[in-house]
Order: sequence, then structure tokens, then C-alpha cells
Amino acid sequence: MFGIRRRQFITLLGGAAAAWPLAAGAQQAAKLPTIGVLGTATATVWSPWTTAFVRRLRELGWIDGRTVAIEYRWAEGREAHYAEITAEFVRLKVDIILTAGAAAPAAMQATSVIPIVLAIVGDPVGTGLVASLARPGGNVTGMSYQSTDLAGKRLELLREMLPGLRRLGIMTNVGYPAAVLEMGEVQATAGTLGLDVARLEIRRAEDIAPAVESLKSGADALYACTDALLAAERVRINTLALATRLPTMFAIRDHVQAGGLMSYGPDYSDLFRRTADIVDKILRGTKPADIPVEQPSKFYLVFNLTTAKALGLTVPPTLLARADEVIE
Repeated sequence: MFGIRRRQFITLLGGAAAAWPLAAGAQQAAKLPTIGVLGTATATVWSPWTTAFVRRLRELGWIDGRTVAIEYRWAEGREAHYAEITAEFVRLKVDIILTAGAAAPAAMQATSVIPIVLAIVGDPVGTGLVASLARPGGNVTGMSYQSTDLAGKRLELLREMLPGLRRLGIMTNVGYPAAVLEMGEVQATAGTLGLDVARLEIRRAEDIAPAVESLKSGADALYACTDALLAAERVRINTLALATRLPTMFAIRDHVQAGGLMSYGPDYSDLFRRTADIVDKILRGTKPADIPVEQPSKFYLVFNLTTAKALGLTVPPTLLARADEVIE
């Protein structure tokens, strides 16, 4: 009887000893501050950016799985998923929600307590997300790429690339307020340049093909306003544009790498890297209301020469000399 009890005791003791490290690990994991990443597009689109973010976090002492926990969710450009994901993050009691401007309204509706850091947002003041860049107030801060400020510059560059530009198609996800503001700025600049404009208003991926098809009747180029839906569908947009022989202008370099003609805008990987510093401040106790919304310090002009050749175009030497990157 004693032997049996002794064996049972040893077995029990061994099981308890094996469970101790697991319990300790679970307890440690529970204590880790958690960042909920709501990717507005796909994991593929965001991968270079989140890599830069995680690398900078590590430099600041925040190592995923050791000193911080990072939960990733992907909305794939579908607005309906924003509310679902933010609601999940609230249930998980994450310490910070990291996302982009498109998902900001859903995140703000879900919580006024959890800090919301926007790694990329077009015009946070114009869309009412923050009170001002210097003093955002509330629980939202981040990095603004000021899409409306750059819209006119992009169109001027496109006109320099295409001196014969007369009619411009502007593709916009009208469900995203910052993109609507950008579209308005593009239209205003087009008016001063004497261009006719065709507005392509979309709300879902299924709207893209018929929108591009409608430009077959005579548009000279396509300007795509910055948005998560268009980012997620960048390959489709470029494929359709090439088939229609439409030169394209984007804000994001990755869209040009995916077959677009040209882009002018900030380095998104750099924006995410700088966002890590903002997250670091919040994790160390600073309130988002007291952290100014930052802006890019440099903008990049990128061309895809393979696409230019496929369209029968030659990039003017003056533009090539100013290019920050040429994709061949």
C-alpha cells in the first residue's frame, strides 16, 4: 500500500513539477503589455511595415513574446472587419491598438480609454480624429502622411510625366473620409491645370474592375487615392490599368513595385519605425493626448521603368534625375 502511495505521490509530484514552468510561463505572458495590430489591408501589404515596427521596438527593449506581446489581425481592406477586430481587442484588454487612419473611427467608437496609435493616417485633423497635430487630445495619436497636402504635387508630377494629359480618372474609396479629402484636393488642382476629371467612387473590391473599364473611353491616366482597400487590391488595379493602357499615380512605393507607373509619398516603413517610438512612450506611461502627431520629413519619387516601357512611355530625363528610386 505504501509503495503504491509512494509511486502515486512521485507521479503527482512529477506532474506538478512539469506544470510549474507552464504556469509560470502563462503568468509571465499574462503580465506582458499587449499591442493589438489591426492591419487595414492584408498581411502581405503590411509585412515590410510591421517588420520595421518590430525591429525598432526591439531596439527600444520591447521584444515580442518576452517583454511585450503583439496580436495581429487583418481586415484585408474590408471596412466591416474594423469594428469586429477592435471589439475583440477591447475584450482582450490590449494596452495599445496600432492601426491606420481607415480603421480609426471604428477603434474610437470601440474605446475611449485604450490608446490608439495610427501608423499611417491621411489628414487626422481634417477628418476629426484629433484636435490638432501638436495637441491631439483624447486617446489617439500617431504619424500623419498629410495626403491632402501632397495631392497637388503628385498631379503636377504626373502632368510632367504626361505633358499631353487632358482627362484624369480619380479612384477613391468614398467610405474613407481622408481619401475623399484627397480626391477633393486632386480635383481642385486638376481644375487649375485645365484637366477634365472622371470620379471613380468605389466602396468594395468588386467596384474596381467596372470603374477602370469606364475609363476606356478616353482617360489619359489614373490617380488612385490612398486607402487600405486600394492597397489590398493594388495588383488588380495595376493589371486592369495596364490592360487599358492607363498610366497610374500612387502615394505608396509598394504600389509601383506591384506594377504601377509612379508614386510620390513618404516611406511607409519609416513611418512604422517612428511609430514604434510613440508606442514606446505610451508603454512607459505617457498619455497619447500629450504626444504630438508627427509627420514625414522626406518624400520619395519612384518610377517603374518596366511599366513605362509596357505603356510605350519614356520617363523624361528631368524626372529621372529627381527620382529617389527606379524599379526595373
